[in-house]
Amino acid sequence: EVEKIRIKITSLGLTESRITSDETIQQLFVECRLNNFLAEETPLSLPKPTGGQRIHYNYSTVINVDKADNHAEREYLKSILLKPDLPAYSLKFTVVSDPPEDEQDLECEDIGFAYVSLKEIFQKQRDVIEQDIDVFDSQDASAVIGNLTVTVEALHALRSVHEECRND
Repeated sequence: EVEKIRIKITSLGLTESRITSDETIQQLFVECRLNNFLAEETPLSLPKPTGGQRIHYNYSTVINVDKADNHAEREYLKSILLKPDLPAYSLKFTVVSDPPEDEQDLECEDIGFAYVSLKEIFQKQRDVIEQDIDVFDSQDASAVIGNLTVTVEALHALRSVHEECRND
């Protein structure tokens, strides 16, 4: 059986902040990153949601972490489980502003970050299913600018990696 982490980015809502009032921020996409290995992004950027609305990506991806082909990812998962001092935020979601078609000189800009702790999934023995996670302002880590609804199914893979640690 191929072991995998399933990630789904369902939707994004924004609270009133510099982001909602910034005219240059119009289209948003979301990137999901596992440490330095892997970055996946929603294929669509969607118009920035206004007052209380949400934008729906319904984007799913799978990160394979089987022994045979994904050694680096697997070693990283082991380190998450074994090293208590590693930052627990192992899965990082970045909300990115995609410049409008007619302003291609503008760069994509990271406007917010959200995190899911794989370590916590293992500790609680519970996957994250359609859960709202806070999105923090990229310019002020204490300010919440919205929330992202995500699913992260990693428990099976983490158990398997943990089992392997015990057998090493």
